[in-house]
Amino acid sequence: MKRLPVLLAAAIMCVVLAACGNKTPQEIVSKALDVDVSGGAEISYEDTHGGVPADGKTSIILQFNDNSVLDAIKKDPKWKAFPLDEIMQEIVYGSDMEIDGRPAPGPFMKVPEIQNGYYILIDRHSEKDKNILERYSFNFTVGLYDVDTNIMYFCKLDT
Repeated sequence: MKRLPVLLAAAIMCVVLAACGNKTPQEIVSKALDVDVSGGAEISYEDTHGGVPADGKTSIILQFNDNSVLDAIKKDPKWKAFPLDEIMQEIVYGSDMEIDGRPAPGPFMKVPEIQNGYYILIDRHSEKDKNILERYSFNFTVGLYDVDTNIMYFCKLDT
């Protein structure tokens, strides 16, 4: 009988630790972009987050065999059709743009030139009243979907 509380506590700890386990790249992207990408095949995954305050970059590339994700993206008004706006152009590909007399900070991603696609930019920074490229730190999430290749590019940056 004395062992029952100890066994119960151990069982609860196992459940809690299992729930805190690593998420798959598909789960990370699905949660961050609010679109089900569970059917995507992982092409690449890199995450440099860690430590305190958990600065780093998560980069994920997923390939899809059908148009289910594309259909969901088309229905979501937060996703925009290409071409990229000026800020996204800088984030994804960089440019010769200057901000306050200094070069703009991009690119933040390594993405091939996409002709036909959709994109989303989620600003997670506390200074939303300031241009995202004029800040001293960056906290944003980007999703790009290439319609011609059915490939999704994902980046979460925290500096």
